[in-house]
Amino acid sequence: MSGRKQFDVGAALDQAMRVFWQRGYAEASLDALGSATGLGRGSLYGAFGSKDTLFRQCLDRYASIYGAQYEQALTAHSGDPVRAVEAFFDVVLSRIADPSVPVGCLIAQSAAQSPTLKEENSTHVRGLLDRQRQRVRTALADSSADTRTLDELAAFVVAVNQSLAVLSRAGASDAELRSVARLASATVADTLARAASADVAQG
Repeated sequence: MSGRKQFDVGAALDQAMRVFWQRGYAEASLDALGSATGLGRGSLYGAFGSKDTLFRQCLDRYASIYGAQYEQALTAHSGDPVRAVEAFFDVVLSRIADPSVPVGCLIAQSAAQSPTLKEENSTHVRGLLDRQRQRVRTALADSSADTRTLDELAAFVVAVNQSLAVLSRAGASDAELRSVARLASATVADTLARAASADVAQG
């Protein structure tokens, strides 16, 4: 049929996503993207508009894939925010340990490169981090802690998640990463327990 795309857009996005994930935005050349997707430069521009547009679509695809897993983990333990955070870290660590995908996290890597990204891309990355933080914040809402404490804990959990990705790219072992996640979960539990005790004392 005339005008019909002769390639799988989803598969092309997955391959491009891996290039950005492995190399970062700056080092993901059009030649590398074309080689990974099987598309020439003209076809890449025709399908996605520009490297920046392709990058944002890959960020969204990554966020959709893993965001759904985060959402499922965080909502599977209603009323138990500590277990929800533990389940969240389990998903993160499973992704890091998966040999079929690049090491680290595309969003964490892109956030680290934000100063070199175009403003629109940098803002997009920040928005994805904010979405992740809001997911965690929602899972913490069942506790009796005050709003400020819950906001700080949500930011802390996301910061640890990003740190796990960076450490994994630096060669940290699974045991080391799990130790960090375990201590982070313990910090969340201790903070919420103190908040509950204070609430009882005031009541």
